[in-house]
Amino acid sequence: MRNVTLAATQMACSWDIDANIAKAESLVTAAAEAGAQMILLQELFETPYFCVEQTNEHLNLARQTDRSKVVQHFSQLAQKLRVVLPISYYEEAGLARYNALAIADADGTILMNYRKTHIPQAPGYEEKFYFSPGDIGFDVVETRYGRLGCGICWDQWFPEAARCLALKGAEVLMFPTAIGSEPNNPELDSSGHWRRTMQGHAAANMIPLVASNRVGAETDNKDTGTFYGTSFIAGYTGEILVDANRVDETFVTATVDLDEAAVYRSTWGVFRDRRPHMYEALNTLDGKTAVPQ
Repeated sequence: MRNVTLAATQMACSWDIDANIAKAESLVTAAAEAGAQMILLQELFETPYFCVEQTNEHLNLARQTDRSKVVQHFSQLAQKLRVVLPISYYEEAGLARYNALAIADADGTILMNYRKTHIPQAPGYEEKFYFSPGDIGFDVVETRYGRLGCGICWDQWFPEAARCLALKGAEVLMFPTAIGSEPNNPELDSSGHWRRTMQGHAAANMIPLVASNRVGAETDNKDTGTFYGTSFIAGYTGEILVDANRVDETFVTATVDLDEAAVYRSTWGVFRDRRPHMYEALNTLDGKTAVPQ
């Protein structure tokens, strides 16, 4: 038996960066006091989700990893509370900018700086204006409490991402998120679809999964995005172990047995019976032509 307690948080963000940091810290601290050892904050929680529109001034929000206020603050908090914290931030690296995730171990060490691989572009989610596609690839880090694999938001819609992390040995999957309203389709509520997609990743790979989303309405000049929360933790067969509602700033926790999940993965046979040489279409965009390396 190797139990680990996971937590998902969710909160609303304003343009008061210090207030956002303080609020996020209070949620992480409360989750740690409730026994959580691996705690997930939402995507880009330092500010409102500025990608609702294309604004040149927002490019100036990017910071180098070692100069990022949130990375420094929350890596220190991870050390203080002895918890694992993936820290979402806007990274500046030379002339490039990335949607990044610095993964802090329970001693505050940054184990990895992941850069979001899949960059969406849609009304209300103008990310290609702000971010270059990540160049790190999917990888897993050995933390104090288990092997962790992470993606960021749009990455969570791709089964290939979760499978890569599983093949590299992930025991827990975490996806910080910012998702909600669709300006061109105001009647669309994707919350159920969003959760079922990740439940499928947990079930197909037999790995517990944590997703944290933001809540509330955020307006940037003339554009508003409303985020639907519903952050959750799924078990290794895809079932929802615990979830939050659509509006509250809160956290939820669940305890999973990583050894039990490992035995289940081994005995079920999915990874034994994989046939990678039959999946050539996955190396193409059109199902026929290989993508140049």
